[in-house]
Amino acid sequence: MSPRKMKGMLKSMGIDIDELENVLEVVIRMPDKEIVIANPSVAVMDSHGVRSYQISGDVTERSVSLEEPVLDIPDSDVELVVAQTGVKAEDAKAALLEAKGDLAAAIMKLGAK
Repeated sequence: MSPRKMKGMLKSMGIDIDELENVLEVVIRMPDKEIVIANPSVAVMDSHGVRSYQISGDVTERSVSLEEPVLDIPDSDVELVVAQTGVKAEDAKAALLEAKGDLAAAIMKLGAK
């Protein structure tokens, strides 16, 4: 069956199909990997208000690191926590890392002097 006849038949059933133009890439993200579809052809089907996407193209997968990025704690933040709590710089930095850089939480954890 020709694509034109197929489109007409689907339209008579209340299903509209359109192509998305100029799509560069489609990425499907999951907790541990990404599926990347390059040079995609994307068809959008609308059936009674419900939209579905049909995607074809060059598929690759890539792993995604589950590790949290290393937090860079500025020396000025460490000095501020030391000044407010009277602890050693190493303890102040450890508290800031545990508090994910939140100054107030680190100071509260260590207790103000």
